[in-house]
Amino acid sequence: MKIGYCRISTKGQNFDLQLDALNREGCEKIFKDIVSGSKSNRPGLDEMLSQLRAGDIIIVYKLDRLGRSLRHLVELINDLSHREIGLKSLNDPVDTTSAQGRLITNLFASIAEFERELIQERTMSGLEAARSRGRTGGRPKGLDKEAQSKAIVAATLYEEGLLSVQQIANQLTISKTTLYKYLKYRGVAVGK
Repeated sequence: MKIGYCRISTKGQNFDLQLDALNREGCEKIFKDIVSGSKSNRPGLDEMLSQLRAGDIIIVYKLDRLGRSLRHLVELINDLSHREIGLKSLNDPVDTTSAQGRLITNLFASIAEFERELIQERTMSGLEAARSRGRTGGRPKGLDKEAQSKAIVAATLYEEGLLSVQQIANQLTISKTTLYKYLKYRGVAVGK
């Protein structure tokens, strides 16, 4: 089944050009969204994706109507390919139902993978450079001053044994997990 998808960015625009092209292409059902291309919340797209079945073909006027970014588009095309759903753009050289279209799609996927690997390499180089200067990542060890104060109070109240663990946590407005962390930090034996 040919299923169309069209998107406009604002209510001031109209779907006419896209709808005419999708209808000429023989789309049996058309889903629409009025949302900026950068937004991830697209009810029409989400509804369409949930209704697709193997063998269906999505038709779009242009690829920029479908994907938020190259990465999003490649991920979407890969997902559709795994689900045996085709994609055809009426104004771009993408038609995953043909050998040439699959080649273009695989090139997009390779570029996206290359981009991910470059980002990973840059991140690793940056971490290595920081380590060579004596800097380490992650949270600082220990507790900040406010947490240290609460840890002292928590240890005192716990050792007195007059309040339950939950009552102490409530009094200090912390979770029980945080309370146990504070007790461990203060070297208090728990559960005697």
